[in-house]
Amino acid sequence: MSSVSAAVSRALLTCTSEIFGVMGNGNAHFLDAAVRSGFGFTAVRHESAAVSAADAYYRITGKLAIATTTYGAGFSNAITPLAEAAKARVPLVLLTGDQPSTGARGWDIDQTAINNAVGATTFVIDAQSPMATTFAAVAYALRERTAVVISIPYDIVADEAAEESQISLADFQHEPSYQSVDNQLVTRAAAALNEAKRPLVIYGRGARLSNAAQAITALADSLGALSSSTALAPNLLTNRRGDLGITGGFSSAETAALIHEADVVLVLGASLNQFTMRFGDLLNASAHILQVDVAPAPTNPRVDTFVRGDVSAVVQGLLQQLTERAPGNRWVDSVAPRLTRINDHAPGDPIAADGLLDPRAVARILNTIIPADRVVVQDGGHFIGWGPMYWDVPGPHALSMVGTAYQSIGLGLASAVGAGVAAPDSTVVLASGDGGFLMGLADLESVIRTVRSGIIVIYNDAAYGAEIHQYGSIGLHEEPMLIPEVDFAAVARGLGARATKVRALEDLAELDRWVTEGARGVFLVDCRISADVRAPYMQEILEANRKAAHVRK
Repeated sequence: MSSVSAAVSRALLTCTSEIFGVMGNGNAHFLDAAVRSGFGFTAVRHESAAVSAADAYYRITGKLAIATTTYGAGFSNAITPLAEAAKARVPLVLLTGDQPSTGARGWDIDQTAINNAVGATTFVIDAQSPMATTFAAVAYALRERTAVVISIPYDIVADEAAEESQISLADFQHEPSYQSVDNQLVTRAAAALNEAKRPLVIYGRGARLSNAAQAITALADSLGALSSSTALAPNLLTNRRGDLGITGGFSSAETAALIHEADVVLVLGASLNQFTMRFGDLLNASAHILQVDVAPAPTNPRVDTFVRGDVSAVVQGLLQQLTERAPGNRWVDSVAPRLTRINDHAPGDPIAADGLLDPRAVARILNTIIPADRVVVQDGGHFIGWGPMYWDVPGPHALSMVGTAYQSIGLGLASAVGAGVAAPDSTVVLASGDGGFLMGLADLESVIRTVRSGIIVIYNDAAYGAEIHQYGSIGLHEEPMLIPEVDFAAVARGLGARATKVRALEDLAELDRWVTEGARGVFLVDCRISADVRAPYMQEILEANRKAAHVRK
C-alpha cells in the first residue's frame, strides 16, 4: 500500500517529469514522494514563480510541467500566474495543499472559489481514487488547453490510498468537441480563398500546438498568399518566401501596409486580440475574415466565417478544395520588391535627446551579441516590443511573451527559470523592465542558481514606462509612476552573477567578451534607457484611447 501523496506522484510521473515549487505544510508529503520517485524538482523562492516557471516550460517544450505550493498564503501567492495560464490557454497543473476534508481552519480560504474566478478547474483528491482523479485532471488540462488545480486536503496527505485498478492517462483522454468540423463551413472558406486576389494567412500559437506548419506552408504557397504570425508563433513558417514576420503593433511599416491590402484573411489559431488587430486598424474594412480556432465562437466581431476545429485538420480539408494559382496570378510575386523592407525598423540613435540610451539602438546591438541559439522570455512593460522587433529568434518555441493574457508584469524572472529547464543547451535571454524586475526580484537567485547560460537585459528607465507614456502624456501626475534608479548590476553581482551597468553602447563590450568566452552562467545587463522614446505599439494605444475619448464626447 502507498500513501495518497505517493499515489498522486506516481500518476503524475507517467505524464511529466518536471516540478517547480516551494515546499510547505500542504505539499511536503507530495514533494517527498515526488523526489523519491525520480521527478526533477526545481525550487523557487516565491510561489508565483512556481506557476510561471511551469507555464514557461510548457510554452517552450510543449510538454506539461507541475507547479506546487502549500495551502493558504502559498496558494494565494500563485493566483496571478494561474490566471495568466488559464487566460492564455496553457495546459498547466498546480498541485496544492488544501483545507482538511473535515472542514476549514481559521487560516483556510475557499481555494476552489478562487480557482473558478480565474478560470482554473479544481480536482479534489480523496483516499479512494487519487490516481484516477489525478489522471482526470491532467487529461482535462491537455484536452481543454487550460490550467487545473489538483487539491489534496491536509488531513489525508499521508493516509493509505485504496488500491486502484490498472489505469493510465489514456483511459481519461477523450476527443475534444472541436474535433468534429463543419465541412460546409470549410467549403465556404475554401470558396472565399479561391476567389481572393490578395489572400493573407495569419497564424498563431494554436497553429504551433497543432503542428500545422507544413500544412500552412503548403496552403499559403498554393494560394500565392502572404503570411504573418502573431507574437506567439514567430518563424513557424521558417524562411517561407512571402512571410511578413509578426503581425500587429510589433510589425514594420511595410508589413502593416501589406497586411492592410489583403482582401481575404485566413486566421489560424490566433485570437485576434486588440494588439494583434492594431485596435481595429490592422485590416481594411472590406476584407473578408475567416477564422479557424478551438474556441467555441469567433474571438473578434470582425470575423465573417468561423470554423471551430483543430488548425491542422481544417487546413488539410481546405487544401483538398483549393485551386493552385499559376505564376503571374500570385500576390506574393507581385509584391516581391516590397518584401525586402518587411524587417525595416527605426535603428534608433546611440543616445537619445535626454542623454540616456535609445532602447532601439540597445536592442539592435544586443541582437548581434546574444548567441544565435537563444530562447527569449519577455516580461510585460513598455519595452515589450523591442525584442520581437529587433531580435532574431530561431522558432516559435524561442519567444515567450509572459503576462500578456492577463496584462501582468513581474513574471519574467520566474519564467526564465522554466526556460532554463526547458532549453538547457540554449542561452536564455530575459528582457525586463525595472518595475517588473523588482516585483519578481526574489527569483533572481533562482535564475542564477539554475540557468546554465543566461542573459538578463533590463530596460531601466527608472519608471513604470507604460504608465508614463499612457497616462503621464495626458497630464496625470507622474510621481507615482517613477522608480528610484536601482543598480541592478550590483544586486546581481551580490547573488553570484556577472553584470555591467550600460550608459553607452560601448559598455556592451563586456557582455560581448563574456559571450565569446562561452556564455556560461548568468550575465545581467542594466541598460539606463531614455523614457522619451515611445514604442510604436504604445503610440497605437494612445491613438486608440484618443479616438475612444472623442466618441464618448
